Amino acid sequence: MKYRCIILLVLVTQQLLAQHPQTTPNYFTNPIIAGMNPDPSVCRVKDDYYLVTSTFYWFPGVPIYHSKDLINWELIGYALSEKSQLNLEKGTGIYAATIRYNDGKFYVITTNRRNGENFFVSATDPRGKWSDPIWVDQRGIDPSLYFENGKVYCQSTISDGIIQTEIDINTGKLLTEPKLIWRGSGIRNQEGPHLYKYKGLYYLLVSEGGTEYGHLVSMTRSTSPWGPFELCPNNPILTQRNRNTQNALIQGAGHADMVDAVDGSWWMVFLAFRQVASHHHLGRETYLTPLSWTSTGWPLVPFDGTAQLENYTKTLPLRPFVERPAKDEFNANQLDLHWNFMRNPLPNSWSLTDRKGFLRINGKKGSLDSIYAAQFIGQRQQYFDAEATTQLEFNPEKDNEEAGLSVYHRYEGHYDLFVRKKGNERELVLRYTLGKIHHTEKVVTLSKGPVQLKVAANKTSFSFYYAQGGEFKLMGLADAKFISSETLQTFTGVFLGMYATGNDHDSETPADFDWFEIKEIPTKL
Repeated sequence: MKYRCIILLVLVTQQLLAQHPQTTPNYFTNPIIAGMNPDPSVCRVKDDYYLVTSTFYWFPGVPIYHSKDLINWELIGYALSEKSQLNLEKGTGIYAATIRYNDGKFYVITTNRRNGENFFVSATDPRGKWSDPIWVDQRGIDPSLYFENGKVYCQSTISDGIIQTEIDINTGKLLTEPKLIWRGSGIRNQEGPHLYKYKGLYYLLVSEGGTEYGHLVSMTRSTSPWGPFELCPNNPILTQRNRNTQNALIQGAGHADMVDAVDGSWWMVFLAFRQVASHHHLGRETYLTPLSWTSTGWPLVPFDGTAQLENYTKTLPLRPFVERPAKDEFNANQLDLHWNFMRNPLPNSWSLTDRKGFLRINGKKGSLDSIYAAQFIGQRQQYFDAEATTQLEFNPEKDNEEAGLSVYHRYEGHYDLFVRKKGNERELVLRYTLGKIHHTEKVVTLSKGPVQLKVAANKTSFSFYYAQGGEFKLMGLADAKFISSETLQTFTGVFLGMYATGNDHDSETPADFDWFEIKEIPTKL
C-alpha cells in the first residue's frame, strides 16, 4: 500500500495583489510583481517592455518578465539558467541587475557576490538561451549600461560613490580608467545607478539611504555623461521615509529605473515592501509609478514623491496575460518557470520523468539548516492570504531521511512540516528553526494511508494542522516575524516549497510529489 501525504498551506493577506491580471483602464494596484522581486530594471523595445529583478542565492538567476502595458507582467525565462552562467556554491549570489537593449540585442549586467565580479550576458531573444558571461574588470556592485553613438558606458557603486568606465561590449574590457562621477547627495549607501539622456542632458539616477526604511531615490544631471552632475532641487524624488508615510503599508521605496513608454509617457519601476507590525517577510517587491517632467526639466513623482497602493492615472491600453493554472500537476517534461532551487541543484537530485506525473526529489546530504541547503524546490510567497497544497508519497527507510513542505526564508529561519521514520513507524513532525535554535513543536505518529497537512497563515502567524480521515487537528503556531527580513537580516523573502534530505547522508528513498497548488484567498481591506 502506498502512503500519501497531502500538505495544505493557507497564507493570509489584507489586500488585493497585482499578481493577477489587471483589467481596469486608468487604474492599477501595487505591487505589479508580488513576492521577492527586488531591484527592478526595465527597458522598452518598440511596444514591448522587459524587466529583471535580483535573485541572490536562488536558481535560476535573474527572471525575465515581459509586458505590453507596464502593469501586467508575465515571467518568460531567466538570464542565468545554467551553472556555467551562475555558480552559487558559495557567497550571497546575484545582486541588482540591469537590462538594456541595443542594436538588436538584449544585455543583462549584474554582480555575482561569490567572487565579487561584474559580468553581462546577452541574447537576441529574451525568451531563449542567454550567452555565457562576459566579465567586466570593474569593481563595485549594481552595474548598469548606457549605449550612445557606438560607445558603451558602465556605471557601478563603490563605497565612495558611483564610478564609470567606457567598455568594449564584445569583450568586456575597459577602454578607460574608472572615474568617480558622483559622491552622492550626502546620504549614505549609494546604489543602483542608471544613466539616461533626455532633451540633450544626461540624467544619473541613484538610490540612497540603504535598502531599508530610509531608502530613497535621488536624481542628478549634467551636459556630459562624465559629469559634473547637479542635484535635482526636489530630491529625493521618491521615498517613504517621510513622517506622513511612517505608518504606511508600503515602506522602503527605492532602487528605481525609468522608461519612456510607446505613447511618450514616462514611468518608474522601483522596489518596496509591505510591512506588518514593523516587519516584512514576503520580501522586497516591484512597484510602478507614473512620472512627469517639470518645466525646468526634472522628473516628478506624484503624491509628493511617495509610493501608492492604488493608482488612478492614465495607463497604456491594458494587455493582461493569460493567468497560469494555480495547480501544477507535474505532467510536463520541464518545471514551470515559477519554481526555484536553493542554489544550484545537484545532479540527479530531482526528476519529472522517473515517475511520470510526479515531481521526484532525491534527498542529498545537505539539510535545510545548511547554507548550501537541502534539495528544496519552491515558489515565492506572493500573498499574505492564500492556499498552497501538495500531495506527497514518501516511505522513508532510514531515520535520517525526511521530506515535506517548508515555509523557508533562509537556512537560519524556516518552519517545516515533514514525514520521517521512527522505528517501524512514520512520524509527522512540526519543527521550527531560528538561528541555532531547532525546536520540535510536536510529533504525531501516522497511521497507514494518506495524511493531510495544512498551514494557515495570516499577516502575523502560521498555524499548522493535520488530519487523517477526519477533522483537522492543531499541531502548533509560529510567528511570522521570526522569519522576517528584519529578524534574519536578509534581502530576500519567504518561499513555499517541497524538499527532501538525508540530513548529512544521501537519502535512499525518493520523495514523490503528485501536485502542488497555490491560490490566493482574497480578503476585504
